[in-house]
Amino acid sequence: MSPMITSILILSLATGTIITMASFHWLLAWMGLELNTLAILPIISESHHPRATEASTKYFLTQAAASSLILFSSVMNAQATGQWGILQLEDPLAQTLLTVALAMKLGLAPAHFWLPEVLQGSSFKTGLIIITWQKLAPMTLLLLTWNQASMLTLMMMGSLSVAVGGLGGLNQTQLRKVIAFSSIAHLGWMATIVTKSNKLALLNLTMYILISTPMMLSLIFSSTKTTQDLTTTWTTSPMLAPLTMMTLLSLGGLPPLSGFMPKWLTLEELLTQNMAPLATVLAVSTLLSLFFYLRLSYSLSVTLSPSPTKISSKWRLKPNTSTLPLSIALPPSILALPLTPLMKP
Repeated sequence: MSPMITSILILSLATGTIITMASFHWLLAWMGLELNTLAILPIISESHHPRATEASTKYFLTQAAASSLILFSSVMNAQATGQWGILQLEDPLAQTLLTVALAMKLGLAPAHFWLPEVLQGSSFKTGLIIITWQKLAPMTLLLLTWNQASMLTLMMMGSLSVAVGGLGGLNQTQLRKVIAFSSIAHLGWMATIVTKSNKLALLNLTMYILISTPMMLSLIFSSTKTTQDLTTTWTTSPMLAPLTMMTLLSLGGLPPLSGFMPKWLTLEELLTQNMAPLATVLAVSTLLSLFFYLRLSYSLSVTLSPSPTKISSKWRLKPNTSTLPLSIALPPSILALPLTPLMKP
């Protein structure tokens, strides 16, 4: 793809998200989501591989269905109340429909089946856009309508997503599918807490993006696609292997790493609001996710010094990717826990 076309698509992607984030009218929000979807499709199918074409088709069908539901719920609300504003969603059926549509856009269970398949058919760079930037627009709508969305639906979908994300990632060897199920689990945390504290939901989203970005960048840098490939990361970059391992453990939410902060504050908030059973379900379900993060970390650490692999080194050509974004993104993904007192709502 030529640089000019790529820049136009990236600009359209950014514009669509910004339109949705800045709008207070349902039609404008819907238009931003559509622009966003249409801009990412050529990026997904760029490689012209049948799997990439399949991924872009699945992405289009899912997102188009979700956008139609959003438009349908806004029309229903306008018919019932005469209001088109995002903050005036008062019809109960429209509220439930909107919650389901946004869950489908984000990839919450049980509408999560598209996400692992789309990520598996995309490149890592495209996958990075899908699991970070593409979540911003629907998450903004969820944060805007958090006190109007269907609370029971969101909490059920959220807790189910955490469990499905943990169970789904257990038997995966392809890293893109592992990352997809990890994304589903993290979105479950956001959806569960958004009805109780939108500030904590925003913190969850921010930390998830801050940790996922360096992890994806490190996998791109070391050309790692499967669990088996992780065992030779040390020979590509001896320093990157332990840092990637700590990033994975941070995603799992182990203290004293950054990923522990949002989980700690979320569980604390749920216990404060007398929701101990839900907090227990989330904590236990997260152990499933932690298991596959530990398994990936083990694959990475097997060949770390002082027990390196028998291969002295892989072919070390000049890397195609810049290390500057990775160098900037890694420290906050590991070392942000001391900022916890500043983040309390």
